[in-house]
Amino acid sequence: MATSYDYDEAPSRHDDQAGPQIYDPNFVPDSVKSFVTHLYRHIRDKNVYEIHQMYETSFQTLSDRLFKDAPWPSVDAVANYVDNDHVFCLLYREMWFRHLYARLSPTLKQRIDSWDNYCSLFQVVLHGVVNMQLPNQWLWDMVDEFVYQFQSFCQYRAKMKNKTEQEIALLRQFDQAWNVYGVLNFLQALVEKSMIIQILEQEKEGLEQFTATDGYDYNGGSNVLKVLGYFSMVGLLRVHCLLGDYHTGLKCLLPIDISQQGVYFSVIGSHITTIYHYGFANLMLRRYVDAIREFNKILLYIYKTKQYHQKSPQYEQILKKNEQMYALLAICLSLCPQVKLVDETVNAQLREKYGEKMARMQRYDDEAFALYDELFSYACPKFITPSAPSFEEPLVNYNQDAYRLQLKLFLYEVKQQQLLSGVRTFLKVYSTISLGKLANYMEVDEPTLRTILMTYKHKTHAVNSEGKIISNADVDFYIDDDMIHVVDSKPVKRYGDYFLRQIAKLEAVINDMDRIKLE
Repeated sequence: MATSYDYDEAPSRHDDQAGPQIYDPNFVPDSVKSFVTHLYRHIRDKNVYEIHQMYETSFQTLSDRLFKDAPWPSVDAVANYVDNDHVFCLLYREMWFRHLYARLSPTLKQRIDSWDNYCSLFQVVLHGVVNMQLPNQWLWDMVDEFVYQFQSFCQYRAKMKNKTEQEIALLRQFDQAWNVYGVLNFLQALVEKSMIIQILEQEKEGLEQFTATDGYDYNGGSNVLKVLGYFSMVGLLRVHCLLGDYHTGLKCLLPIDISQQGVYFSVIGSHITTIYHYGFANLMLRRYVDAIREFNKILLYIYKTKQYHQKSPQYEQILKKNEQMYALLAICLSLCPQVKLVDETVNAQLREKYGEKMARMQRYDDEAFALYDELFSYACPKFITPSAPSFEEPLVNYNQDAYRLQLKLFLYEVKQQQLLSGVRTFLKVYSTISLGKLANYMEVDEPTLRTILMTYKHKTHAVNSEGKIISNADVDFYIDDDMIHVVDSKPVKRYGDYFLRQIAKLEAVINDMDRIKLE
C-alpha cells in the first residue's frame, strides 16, 4: 500500500516562500526535503513500487506546485539530506536537468553540465557496482532524455547566426560535449557491458527470465545496467534515424523481437518510440509492408489504451506521435496499397484524417507531390547534423540541412514511383495483356515499357533485415514471351469483424433508447 507523505499535502509556510519570486538554488522547501529523504531511503531499500510512485506522481506534483517556471533546488542544497550519496546526487541532477529542459530554456553552460552529469552517471553504471533497482519508467526516461538532449544540442549548435562571442568561446572550449561519437559510444557500451544481447538469446532457449520479470531482478540483484542496456538499443535506433542511417539503426534493434511483447512494451513511451522509429526506418528503406504492419499494431494499441494515460506527463507526446504515425501510415499505403494489412478500426481513423489526401496522393501529379512533402515534413524525426560548426565568419544557420537532405531523398523516391501508378492501374484490370497493347495504352514504345516494368519490379521489392528479397506489391506479374501474366493477391474479406461491430453499435443504440423515459 502506498504511504502518504507530507509533500502531497497542502504547502507549508516554507513552500509559500518558494513561489515565483527570485529563484534561490540553495533554498530547500520542507516538502522537497521530505521528498528527497524518502526517495533516497526507498532506493536504498530497493522498494521499486514506492520509488515508482514518488518518481511518477510526487515529482510531478511538486514540480507543478512549486517549480512551474523555476528549477528545483541545486544538488548541493539537497546533498546533506541524503548523506551526500554520490549516486543519488547524480540521479537527482538527472531529474533536475530533465525538469529544466521541460519547463525552461537551458543555457549553453547548463547543456554542457547536463552532458557531464550523464557521463558521470553512465560511468558509474558501467564501471561501478550499482546495487539498486529502479523503475523501468525512470530507466527509459534516462535513455530517452539523453538522446533528446543530444538532438536538442545539435539543433541549438547549428543555429550559429545569432550566437554571442561568449557562446562561441564555450562551444570551442567544450567541443567534446554531446559529441556524436561520445553519445553512440555510451549507448553501445551500455548494450555490451549489460550483456543484454546474450541475455535475450538465452531467454529464447529458456535459460533466462528477463522479459517474464519485465527486466526486474527478484533475487536481490540490480536491474539498472541490464535495463539501461536494453533501452540503449532503442536509443541507438533513434540516434541512427536522426543521422539518416536507417540500416544501422534497424541492425541495432535486431536483438529485440518486436513481434513479441518485450520489455519495451512495459513503458508506453518506449513502446511508441521503438515502433515510430522502426516504422520510419522501414519506410525510408522501401520496406513498406513491415512499416504498415507495425504502425497498424501500435495505432490500434494506442486507440484502445490512450484513456489510461490521460494523467500521464507523457500524454501530449503520446497524442502527437499517434498523429505522426497516422501520417506515416498514409504515406506507406499511398506508395504501397496494402489495405488488407490494416485493421478496420485503424483504417476508419485513417480515412477520417487522411482519406481525401490519400485519394489525391494516388494521382502522382504536382499536387500529390506537395502532399507527400507536407506529410513527410510533419511526421519525420527532427534530423540532425552532428558535426561541429565552422567558426569562421560569416556564421550561418545549418539546422535545417539534414532535414532538407532527407526530404529531398524521400521525394526523389516518390518521383521515381510516379510512373508506377499507371502500370498498377492497368495491371489491376487485366489478368493477361500483351506488351504491345499495354505500351499502346500507356503511350510509350515497347523498350520503354520493359524499362517501366523492370522499375516496377525493382521498386516493389526490398531487402529485409535477413538479407532476403521481399515483395511489397499488391499486384505482381511475370512476362512469358510478349504476354504479361498478372498475379493479383485478393484481400481476404473479414465479414465476422464487421457484423460483430454492427451488433455492438446496435446494442448501444438500444441501451440508449431504453434509458430515455418517454413523457
